[in-house]
Amino acid sequence: MTTCWVIYNGSLVSDKFADQANLVAEAAERAGVRAAIKKNYEVMMDLSEALALPDFAVMLDKDILLGYFLKSRGVPVYNDPAIIDLCDNKATQYIRLAEYGLPMPKTIIAPKVYPNFSIRDSGYFERVIAHIGLPMIIKEGHGSFGMKVYLIEDEAAFYKKVEELSGVDFVFQEFIASSRGRDIRVNVVGERIVAAMYRHSETDFRANITNGGKASPIELTDAQQKMALDAAKAVGAVFAGVDLLYGHNEEPLVCEVNAAAHIRNILNVTGVNVADAMIAYILEELQ
Repeated sequence: MTTCWVIYNGSLVSDKFADQANLVAEAAERAGVRAAIKKNYEVMMDLSEALALPDFAVMLDKDILLGYFLKSRGVPVYNDPAIIDLCDNKATQYIRLAEYGLPMPKTIIAPKVYPNFSIRDSGYFERVIAHIGLPMIIKEGHGSFGMKVYLIEDEAAFYKKVEELSGVDFVFQEFIASSRGRDIRVNVVGERIVAAMYRHSETDFRANITNGGKASPIELTDAQQKMALDAAKAVGAVFAGVDLLYGHNEEPLVCEVNAAAHIRNILNVTGVNVADAMIAYILEELQ
């Protein structure tokens, strides 16, 4: 019988991470695959010892080193750790999306500034403000569920935030006022859209459900479908949660691509269990 590991991060105490793993493991079992749920620390990355390994692994975590470890031992990992690595840092992800010409908010990658140092008097930040304008968005490279994303409305807040972020990867991004508090989440599996939902918030500039947003099913336009598929393809993700914004004329813009997207909310909203499509894709690819 085909076997798989479904891996999530055991250091995170929220039940939603174990729930995500259960959804995928149950889908695997329905497809005739013997699934074992593993907390990431339960897989000892001992480079000197042999390890009994599964036929494939579904990586629901950002423990990229574990993904590379399993791949080095011949285990197919979904998504590939290099893809999770790319998408985990918004700065590297936006560089890739821009390379493929994907429409997105005007974005500037912040230069590396070491902790306890500053480039405040260099004139660089004045150029950023002049180019993007205020209000703007500042996003840390690493962050999920809308966390570490800041709406910066004036220069005082701007300079305070950039000084706080010395030593951190982050980006400056145009604030798309037409998409304030609303976006679209599209789940893509193997170059096919399997589910989508519209998210909106009356109280926050972010639409994430974790931050209090609400969601409903949505029928995507042709332009939205193409944008989501193109974004997933650009980063190389076979499983992706693509977030789209509404541009000034309602045209779709790529907000970001999640290579370890959670699927519980979209199941609750649409009735579509993305995990079934994920397992079906893997089994077909491994034939």
